[in-house]
Amino acid sequence: MPFYSDDLIEEVRSRNDIVDVISNYVRLQKRGSTYFGLCPFHNEKTASFSVTPGKQMYYCFGCGAGGNVFTFLMEYENFTFAEAMQALAERAGVELPVQEYSPQMKREADRRQRLLEVNKEAGKYYYMLLRSEHGTQALDYFKKRGLSEETMRKFGLGYSDKFSDDLYHYLRNKGYEDELLKDSGLISYDERRGGHDKFWNRAMFPIMDVHNKIIGFGGRVMGEGEPKYLNSPETRIFDKSRNLYGLNFARTTKKPQLLLCEGYMDVIALHQAGFDNAVASLGTALTSGHANLLKRYTREVYLTYDSDGAGVKAALRAIPILKEVGIVTKVINMRPYKDPDEFIKALGAEAYEERIAQAENSFMFEIRMLEQNYDMNDPEGKTAFYNEVAQKLLGFTEDLERDNYIEAVAGKYQIGFENLRKLVLHLGTKGGITAKKPPLKSGIHENKKKENGMKQSQKLLLTWLIEDTRLFPVIGTYITPSDFTEEVYGRVAKILYEQFEETKTVNPAKIISMFESEEDQREIASLFNAHIHNIETRADMEKALKETVVRIKKNSIDHRSANLAPTDMAGLQQLVADKRQLEQLEKMHISIE
Repeated sequence: MPFYSDDLIEEVRSRNDIVDVISNYVRLQKRGSTYFGLCPFHNEKTASFSVTPGKQMYYCFGCGAGGNVFTFLMEYENFTFAEAMQALAERAGVELPVQEYSPQMKREADRRQRLLEVNKEAGKYYYMLLRSEHGTQALDYFKKRGLSEETMRKFGLGYSDKFSDDLYHYLRNKGYEDELLKDSGLISYDERRGGHDKFWNRAMFPIMDVHNKIIGFGGRVMGEGEPKYLNSPETRIFDKSRNLYGLNFARTTKKPQLLLCEGYMDVIALHQAGFDNAVASLGTALTSGHANLLKRYTREVYLTYDSDGAGVKAALRAIPILKEVGIVTKVINMRPYKDPDEFIKALGAEAYEERIAQAENSFMFEIRMLEQNYDMNDPEGKTAFYNEVAQKLLGFTEDLERDNYIEAVAGKYQIGFENLRKLVLHLGTKGGITAKKPPLKSGIHENKKKENGMKQSQKLLLTWLIEDTRLFPVIGTYITPSDFTEEVYGRVAKILYEQFEETKTVNPAKIISMFESEEDQREIASLFNAHIHNIETRADMEKALKETVVRIKKNSIDHRSANLAPTDMAGLQQLVADKRQLEQLEKMHISIE
């Protein structure tokens, strides 16, 4: 990572108001001095995501995500710190100095940059070939699929020539060496043929990351040949499980959901028809990496997979993966047509819009597919189906949500609500209806560990100090940074006390930038957002403050006593003095004026 001075980092941070930046991603509403919205990092129905202008920080009281404007871009956009720094510097009009990398990091950065250059050159060459006499067959193919020139240009569509070393010689003449071309995944090598193209005689689909950089390609063979579709192999810049085709366009959609397709042509056809929220996985089944990527940009995904058996299986595989990260999922019915492309050609965009409005709840879709495995005209088959449905209903651990789904299933399948509910409860009693949900594998911080009282006390005091700097002279008499026994808390307290001593102000957002690990940054954000809800008057605050200070001081004394070396006479004398001070403190009244 390039090195930037603390002053430059602070300049960039201070010139990017956190409310302005986050408002581009989250709809915020002001409540008092704080803004609230639905958290973009976990699924919630009640806004617990707060953005505080005074602190220049965000914090979610639901999942614990928090930090400053750098942290937000790193979490939301999956940026490195350097990428977040560059994006925010550009936004604020701050010119960053050219940075020195370590030799190894410079080599890696240069390698990635050159791979992107190779892909860009290949994309330009394929684009040009499509519009030459060599690309006639591929151009006819795209036109027969109903694509306009504007759409072909938007997606950068191209053609790889029928000569299997055409791109190789073109890139070599551009000065790119064999080793780099091999790493790009565009060129293969063997002893007999030497360098030859991965793609030839194919209609080409550039694959772009969310920043519109070409990271790979997909190609459809022209005429006979296998495989029909071919994708770039994984490289240093191309990870199939962490990228989605079309997301570079769909990420800015104003529509409330993303449409998840199976293929490139479906995405392109939907975009051309006005559905700029369509994406597809890259020739692979949906993964948790895809689901986490989708979660950054939407709360709802509508599956618009092929309506054949393979498409149904893919949808049934995708639903639990999306549910695991908290994405609400629905399924679009395109029958009697196979895919979105066919549907729109036959019935048009308005009819497809109607199908979106009629999209089926993913659980009800799963039940409908399950029904096909049973003979519903046979009492035994029907009973087995109801038992299977009841077992699936146990997956809803919240009573209200489970009852709502029981009601929906009972209404659709003509079974009494109470009968189905009793069956669910009966199976739940045997299997443990109140069993805990397995932890999410999404990387989202859903499971906050229950904190002990001392950690919470230290958090509260740090929060109070930044929210009311008048407390420093009051608190400083009794509590020093060394009294914060949690290691990170002590480091933060030291910086906070130094800030106040130097400037009589505090800058919590700047403190976050001083810590490198995301875990530390998140923990610090929580330090500055601790609250107790039963404080209404100044007397309440003074009482809570005294109790907190006493608790922290006593804990500090106990902690040092347990770790004091027998020969440490100075430490022993300090302990004696602190114990006397604690006795006096317990008898005093702390006043806030």
